[in-house]
Amino acid sequence: MLNLLAFRKTNIHINMYRTQYRTKTCGELRLSDSGQTVTLAGWVQKIRKLGGMTFIDLRDRYGITQLVVDANAGQSLIDTANSLGREFVIQAIGEVSERQSKNPKMGTGDIEIRLDSINILNKSVTPPFTIEDETDGGDDIRAKFRYLDLRRNPLKNALMLRHKIAIEVRNYLDAQGFMEIETPYLIKSTPEGARDFVVPSRMNPGEFYALPQSPQQYKQILMVAGYDRYFQIVRCFRDEDLRADRQPEFTQIDCEMSFVEQEDVLVTFEGMMRSLFKNVLGVTIPDPLPRMTWFDAMDNYGSDKPDVRFDMKIHDISDSVKGHGFSLFDNSAYIGGICVPGISSYSRKQIDGLTEWVKRPQVGAKGLIYIKAEEDGSFKSSVDKFFSAGDLEKIAGRFGARKGDMILVLCGSDKRKVQVQLGTLRIEMGNRLGLRDPKVFAPLWIVDFPLFEWNEEENRWNAMHHPFTAPKPEQLDLYFSDKNEDIAKVCANAYDFVLNGTELGGGSIRIHDSKIQERMFSILGFTKEEAMYKFGFLINAFQYGAPPHGGLAFGFDRVCALFGGSDSIRDYIAFPKNNQGKDVMADAPSVIDDSQLDELHLVISKKQ
Repeated sequence: MLNLLAFRKTNIHINMYRTQYRTKTCGELRLSDSGQTVTLAGWVQKIRKLGGMTFIDLRDRYGITQLVVDANAGQSLIDTANSLGREFVIQAIGEVSERQSKNPKMGTGDIEIRLDSINILNKSVTPPFTIEDETDGGDDIRAKFRYLDLRRNPLKNALMLRHKIAIEVRNYLDAQGFMEIETPYLIKSTPEGARDFVVPSRMNPGEFYALPQSPQQYKQILMVAGYDRYFQIVRCFRDEDLRADRQPEFTQIDCEMSFVEQEDVLVTFEGMMRSLFKNVLGVTIPDPLPRMTWFDAMDNYGSDKPDVRFDMKIHDISDSVKGHGFSLFDNSAYIGGICVPGISSYSRKQIDGLTEWVKRPQVGAKGLIYIKAEEDGSFKSSVDKFFSAGDLEKIAGRFGARKGDMILVLCGSDKRKVQVQLGTLRIEMGNRLGLRDPKVFAPLWIVDFPLFEWNEEENRWNAMHHPFTAPKPEQLDLYFSDKNEDIAKVCANAYDFVLNGTELGGGSIRIHDSKIQERMFSILGFTKEEAMYKFGFLINAFQYGAPPHGGLAFGFDRVCALFGGSDSIRDYIAFPKNNQGKDVMADAPSVIDDSQLDELHLVISKKQ
């Protein structure tokens, strides 16, 4: 029987590059290799002629090596070198020599290869854009020719970072006793939350699979089965509108643990992220990480994923600005603001521009009030008419405003809505003032979310996370109450990992008690029949001894992008979709043949 532990500790040395095509890569040769005869293979990056000599930059994924064809080389070699074009695939054989004009920016910049022969392995048409770090190709053309774009260093480095993070995740979780177990891609549709991608079944006419939005139910089944530490770097699918940090198919670091409470989960995965920061970026993050309740996050930052790299907290000033005759304040349920440092010099035009910005549909505010703390110690405001200098000074004191700062105030009838608007404005001002340095990392946990949120349109409760999230154990009396005001107070035993204003991961302690699960379905408005139809196999499994369990999932693409200093996940995915959910390189999605439709028992109805 194979001894797996011994196998893992064995050092196996393989010269993976010594083939009939190459003995070295284009990134490994150094001055110490001088005098060796080597064989390289790769793509022609650039060709330069100087006098009678030809210089060729040869590229593979490991780097670039300069090749030289001397003026006194054989005519056949000179002719072959002269016939080369950009992105030709060639094999080059020659001797490693010290380079006269060294390039310190290249790892191979001290050497060059004096060529004895060139073998053209494949010719290339002229590419539609330059394969350079700073290319002349726009987004659309590079997406269409993604295989060429992937040859550029920025994308190569992004995918190398992704690979390194994946390796570190697997190593950490393996050391913590987790097993990587695959779960199905063809599952039952349970339309709660985002839309499912559905897949017709040829062998079961009129019935459909769904692609998983997450392996949630299956990983809970694994806990019932006794696999108490599971993980998977898994593909997930959601049919939703796209943004820079979303794709219709994405990857999660999906994890679940048995016999744990919230603290066990947080400590384990805080450790994983600490390991990633240290081993991938060489960055040390706080130990332990800060924790903030959902309510504090909303009250102070207007977001459940606050960027705490800079201050600029929201202050509620509702109690101090009413009763001064300003009807907009007097008729608002909530008035709040942020103090922006150093912008009291903003002109009227700049303030008007900011006012129009907050009125955009993406923000939704009706207007903007400002209070300037001038450098001379005076105060100026758009509501001077209603507030004295003393009043303005008191308001400014609430914010801790200093000379040169400006307070921006929003108000409205819905407290949370106004806070979200202020949170959006806060992030915008952080961007404008350069306060969101991608090289600075400020991770934290957000805890104690509301378990439910009220759906005004459907007049019912929705689960804020999913219907398997447990309530806080100390709030079970509120959870089982028949009063809506009590249900609204129940907090979820849930947690999110937030980094620099982005939710990187989240999860919860799950419900394992059948009575608590039945109550959840009841609050959400499911009949017993509906609950059994949608989640029957999980409910049935719970009858056979479900352990206390919990877990979480990290957005792997988001982790890669933030570690790489980017807001967009697309460059960290080999073949991403565009804003319309299309793969323009492969032209997908596309129509299918009538014969395929017949096999699937489908008829397409096209609306005019």
